Amino acid sequence: MKEIELSKNVFVVKASVVNFPADAIVNAANKTLLGGGGVDGAIHQAAGPNLLEACKKLDGCDTGEAKITPSFDLKTCKYIIHTVGPVFKLSQNPQQQLQSCYKKSLDLALEYKCNSVAFSGISTGVYGYPVKQAASVASEAVAEWLKRHNFAIKVFLCCYKESEFEAYAQLVRTTK
Repeated sequence: MKEIELSKNVFVVKASVVNFPADAIVNAANKTLLGGGGVDGAIHQAAGPNLLEACKKLDGCDTGEAKITPSFDLKTCKYIIHTVGPVFKLSQNPQQQLQSCYKKSLDLALEYKCNSVAFSGISTGVYGYPVKQAASVASEAVAEWLKRHNFAIKVFLCCYKESEFEAYAQLVRTTK
């Protein structure tokens, strides 16, 4: 597995978030939380039907917010954090909403005492957020959150596609 250390305790990995070994994984969900395409559908399929039932009880999730469920049949993590990223072309403030996705997800990871959390690429699929911009927003949001919290948590930014991984690699090269 390819890996880049973005900063202390923050790693970019070329891997699927679905079976990534972490205390919590972060699902790029839609507002209903009832599953969909891409990583959302893959996580729902891997976690089994109990995830859908738990998500129904959460009554959806607004853009920039996050909610948490047990991982059910997904044995590589304890929790699934569901966050809804902005649809890039429709959002009034996509950067602020995307930052909020990362920060609210990390808030839940802290609340549930997770030592590690793995993010999928939020909003970079059908929601159309440009990958390079999303990588920059994600890394800044995580860095800001870690600065404000005295909590040693390992953060993994999982890149399913090579183009996502390369966007982070380029970011690392330009900031070092």
